[in-house]
Order: sequence, then C-alpha cells, then structure tokens
Amino acid sequence: MARGNHVENQTLGGDQLSPLMRRGRTIVTVLGCAMVPLIGCLEREAQGANGDGALENGMAYVPGGTFWMGAQNDPLSLPREHPAHPVSVGPFWMDAHEVTNAQFADFVQATGYVTVAEKPLDLEALMAGLPPESTVEDLDPTPGSMVFSPPAREVGLADVFAWWDWLHGADWRHPFGPESSLANLGDHPVVHVCYWDALAYAEWCGKRLPTEAEWEWAARGGLESKPFPWGDMAIDEGPVRCNTWSGRFPVENTLRDGHGGTAPTGQFPPNGYGLFDMAGNVWEICSDWYDPNHYETLDQTEPIVDPRGPDTWRDPSDPTEPKRVMRGGSFLCNESYCSSYRVTARMAHAQNTGMSHVGFRCAKGVQNSRAKH
Repeated sequence: MARGNHVENQTLGGDQLSPLMRRGRTIVTVLGCAMVPLIGCLEREAQGANGDGALENGMAYVPGGTFWMGAQNDPLSLPREHPAHPVSVGPFWMDAHEVTNAQFADFVQATGYVTVAEKPLDLEALMAGLPPESTVEDLDPTPGSMVFSPPAREVGLADVFAWWDWLHGADWRHPFGPESSLANLGDHPVVHVCYWDALAYAEWCGKRLPTEAEWEWAARGGLESKPFPWGDMAIDEGPVRCNTWSGRFPVENTLRDGHGGTAPTGQFPPNGYGLFDMAGNVWEICSDWYDPNHYETLDQTEPIVDPRGPDTWRDPSDPTEPKRVMRGGSFLCNESYCSSYRVTARMAHAQNTGMSHVGFRCAKGVQNSRAKH
C-alpha cells in the first residue's frame, strides 16, 4: 500500500501538538493542519441525489450504499487511512455547505450559548498535559484560540509554532484576534469552534454531526475509488475546485483560488451529491472518536453497516487530550505539507480545542422531521 512522503507524515507538529508553552503564552492543546475495488460506490438506495441537488432546508440528500472506505492506491495517503475496508451506510441528509457565521450567530442569539474558546481555560486540565515540574503559575486562563499567522521568511515545516499564534480574545466572533470582527464574513464557515460547540449547534437544529463513514461516502459524491470529490485530476490541474494553499507553504500563497483564508461557502462546484467544499476551506468535525490504527481492527471481507467508529479514542502522539475525527482539509492544505483535501484523509481533532481552520457541517437521518436551517 502506498504511503505519503509529505511532511505531515514525518513530523509530530503536522499531526498533533501536545500542550506546550510558546514564549510564555497560555498553554493549550492544539491541532496542526494539521492530516482493486471489490465493492464500488454501488447499491444506491434512492435516486435524485446529484450535482443538481435534492435539497431540503439547505441539506442535500445522500443515498445509501456500499463502498471501500479508506485509501487504496493513493501515493499521498498516510498509514491512518489504511487498510481500505468495505462499509455500508444508509441514506441520510447532509448540510450542502459548512455551517456559516450567520447560521452560528442565529444559534447563539437564540440560546445564549458561549463557545469553549470564549470561556476561561481549564487550568486543571491543562496541568494534566504538562511536564511534572510545571506549576499552575506557568498558566494564563484568559480565553483565546489559535490563529494562523504566516511567517515573514522561510521556516522549517517541523515547527508549526512558526505559523500558529495563541491570541487572547480570538474566538468565532473575532476570528483573527480581539480587534477583528465578522464584517463581510457572514457567509464564511464559522471557525474557532470545537466538538462541543458543533454538537450543541447540531442538537439545537434537530440534527447531528456526521459519522466518519457518512462523511467519506458523501465526499465521494457517487464516484468509485477516486482520490478527490471531483475525480482523479490533480488539484493544480484544470479549473480551481476548492480553497487550499497554492505556492510555498506557509510563506507564499499565490491565491490561485482567490482566497487567502476561508472562502464563502459554495464558491466552487459541488460534488455529485450536491455538497459544496468537501475538500478544503475548513476541516469538518465528525462524531467518531479518533484512533489512527482503527482501520486495522476492522473486517476486510464483509461490509460493516453504519459504523460509528471505535469505542474510545487513542492518540499516541498526544495521550492527554480526547480526540475526535475531522475530515476534508482546509485552506492551509498544500501537497508539500498537508494534502488532506483527499476524500480518505483523516486527522485528529482535540475535542476541547478550536482553531482558525476548523469548522463543521451537520447531518440527519431521512426519517427525521424537518430541521432548522
């Protein structure tokens, strides 16, 4: 099986940052960008889900089916994407695009919800991930979040702190720091949200977070054994299809897609199920626990029906912070560092942590009653 050679596969920094202090700032657990078919995309249980979209309240209908989940002959794939295994999922609805700032604002206005990034840090939880000689005096509980800040010069890709800054006052309302706002960003995906924030929003809407299996099946859009939601063509060939990093990461972005950060949702063509931005823009949080070796424990012969992931999480690179799966890559993904705009790419999401390139979308079963927008 192929294994990727890009930097994310070679450094801890590209996968998961343990609780660390940078220049005396607050300690926080964060994520870097970060990372021959027997059964095809067949047995669809309903028709009408295609690029034209079968929509209900902004959700696209995704037919059920059976497919090979995970990477097969992808040279950019990582060990955690292997081995491929047969999976069957039932039909469901999925948000046609990522949850936007405007949608999340409606939720907050209706409920008074306060996101994790807006609350003082849990010092006891942070201490659990620090070296034994650390003291509580080393910590600052002031709320904040991690914000992408491109360096002014070339840096080694092993040091993710060269382009991530912890900023007090950064949160979903202030995505670039305390002095920023959501002006002209209403239709951009909400960021600086963590698993708990996404779960609260989904429950308010009468929806849920998608499982990892649902997410991958939906991202494929009816295509069989293709690495991207649009098929085989490389990301830098042909028309622009998603919002990622073009140029030399992290110092030079040529803006081939027209965006230096998040893009408004729906800027690029949808996949075969009418879903937008299943590659790039922001990472999308799923409901499953994360375990990089979970696929190795699964049956390779008979399809697993509607899998929900492992019973608990496991992350050898950071055993202190519970992890969920996130999918889809972000505007920071680049083939030289994080080619996670592929349909099989999977990454750990620290469930208490938000960042400026992490968002989500929701799903619901076909039997559910009408959900809110």
